[in-house]
Amino acid sequence: MEKAKLDEFRQILQGQLDDIQRAAGGTVAEMTDEKENFPDPTDRAALESDRNFELRIRDRERKLANKIREALERIEDGEFGLCESCGEEIGEGRLKARPVATLCIECKTEQERQEKIG
Repeated sequence: MEKAKLDEFRQILQGQLDDIQRAAGGTVAEMTDEKENFPDPTDRAALESDRNFELRIRDRERKLANKIREALERIEDGEFGLCESCGEEIGEGRLKARPVATLCIECKTEQERQEKIG
């Protein structure tokens, strides 16, 4: 892949990582805020449910952040955009839709087909 495209993907990935880290910092700040006092059990339950949902989102984002870091490493190593299974180039359209992709569309389709069978 040419250097200009790699730089473009590096910027996209770094922007996504920065957004995730910013959101995580905001969540921590909100959850450590001691001002919330809900004597009503229903209000308290709603708050706990919202926090649980927020934590699930952050956990998914944490996993995505790890994938983004791995993709940034692949850019540095010269392996970005190559399918881990067949070694062919991953289509640019696929990488634009999912820059952390490690499989070309054909190999990903086959992987999903095998998951359905097994």
